[in-house]
Order: sequence, then C-alpha cells, then structure tokens
Amino acid sequence: MNVDVISQMLNEIQNDRTVPKNVRELIQTVIETLRKSNVEDNIKISTSVSILDEVSNDSNIPIYTRTQVWNIVSMLESMEAMQRYHK
Repeated sequence: MNVDVISQMLNEIQNDRTVPKNVRELIQTVIETLRKSNVEDNIKISTSVSILDEVSNDSNIPIYTRTQVWNIVSMLESMEAMQRYHK
C-alpha cells in the first residue's frame, strides 16, 4: 500500500488554516490510521474512508477541500479494490 501520496495530500489539508480545526484533527487521525503497521491494510482503508466521509459532510469545510477529500477517498477505494482483486 503506497500511502505516501495520500499522506502528502492529507498533510496539505491539515496545514491549510482555512480548514476548520475539527476537520484538521480528523485528518490527523486518518494520517495516523494509515501509518499504523500493526493493522491490516483493508481495515486501515475502511477506517480512513469512514472518517473522510464524515469530514466531507462537514458544512464548514471549504468546497475545494471537500473536493480534495473526495479525491483521496477515491484513491483509497481504488487501493481497496486492488487488494481484493489480488487476493
């Protein structure tokens, strides 16, 4: 699982001061979840997608940030599909 690109995108959101603090905290949770080494990839992805779904539904999130979050979710879902395909 290549989380480097996704982590970089998440870091950009987290460092954006126009993003509400509660959203940045959830983004940090996603970053930490994806970096856990003692958890299976499919669980990390599912947990991250769930948190990001919550983030994208926040009414205070800027529109461009919501779009970034949707892109990240799409990337994670693609990774999850590839894992299922290779099993």
